[in-house]
Amino acid sequence: MLIFLQIILLTSLVLSDGNKHEIFSGIAPLSDEMINRINSLNTTWKAGRNFDPSELEYVKRLLGVKRPVNRVAPPVKHVEILEDIPDTFDSRSQWPDCPSISLIRDQSNCGACWAFGAVGAISDRICIASTGKVKVNISAEDLVACSGVGGCDGGWPADAWQYWVTNGLVTGGLYGKEGCMPYAIKPGHHGEPFLPTPACNKTCQSGYPKTYAQDKHFGALSYGIAPDVKVIQSEIMRNGPVEADFQVYSDFPSYKSGVYIQHSQDLIAGHAIRLIGWGVEGGVPYWLAANSWNATWGDHGYFKIRRGTDECGIEDDIQTGLPKL
Repeated sequence: MLIFLQIILLTSLVLSDGNKHEIFSGIAPLSDEMINRINSLNTTWKAGRNFDPSELEYVKRLLGVKRPVNRVAPPVKHVEILEDIPDTFDSRSQWPDCPSISLIRDQSNCGACWAFGAVGAISDRICIASTGKVKVNISAEDLVACSGVGGCDGGWPADAWQYWVTNGLVTGGLYGKEGCMPYAIKPGHHGEPFLPTPACNKTCQSGYPKTYAQDKHFGALSYGIAPDVKVIQSEIMRNGPVEADFQVYSDFPSYKSGVYIQHSQDLIAGHAIRLIGWGVEGGVPYWLAANSWNATWGDHGYFKIRRGTDECGIEDDIQTGLPKL
């Protein structure tokens, strides 16, 4: 009887705001059945069509965070907690002179989320630390192709930040756009075979006014953040967005709006993103995150995920750093 009651509690919980938190398994990811099941619940978020149901293998390959098995954990920096932490915070409005914060990138058919979460937050932090004087988009291409710490088959977020400190990274925006080394993989490859990690060519694109070596931007320090909500908030308020990673379950790829909480217990893999702020919606506290699956995914490229409960491990592994200006 006790085991039966535990199963009931596991599969159908009621959240503090009155929403039903049902846990299920066995529903095909990306399917109409998954979307309809989520939307039939009185839950905190809505699902919709982001990928074709045939694209599951493609989605799996996007999730490129490797688990740190037998690896030395990066140093955790002590962060002084701020006394006045607001209920709502958005880095885009806090630092409006830093356009990189509002840029939604597209990793295309490459499992380089670990790199995109890093270079996005690094770009933001360079601008913030320079009080808007240095506006750059740091190159995901340089990190994916030339670092040797990961590639299109995945990598470790902490290694990305340490590489920035030890080797530096050049500039480079979206496919074919500005900077020394813009991203080389075209967007819009949903469902197509994954490409190998691009070859490393340590040269800037034709017409760029600097050499590869001249264009390097370095970090002064890389570090982890303790898995504490107020610590993470204080770090973001002081220095800007951070990189986080979390476990993706089979319902998440169909996210469209609202505050995501896990309903499927079918794990796919790990994924890295940028945390840029937080707030409260319908009584549910959330983190505001920027994804790297282009602006057509989710809520124009963004999503909200429940804050304060370590939803899917979102508060477990926060990586960041400070620029050398």
